[in-house]
Amino acid sequence: MTNIIVSLTITADEYIKIYQGSARSVYTRTAEGRSLRFPANILQPFVTREGIKGNFSIEFDQDNRFKKISRV
Repeated sequence: MTNIIVSLTITADEYIKIYQGSARSVYTRTAEGRSLRFPANILQPFVTREGIKGNFSIEFDQDNRFKKISRV
């Protein structure tokens, strides 16, 4: 399993694009500076009226498939 830490700030307007389906993935940089792309829908539990903001731990299996996400 791989555990990756990311810091995200996504405004409510940006998240609407995800919700409407025009954006399916989120592209960001990890705490180590690596590029990371993951399915946008995994962020749904963390959406507020302001959007999404915080540090998250994303866990992937050995085949780089998403397993779980949690706020750090």
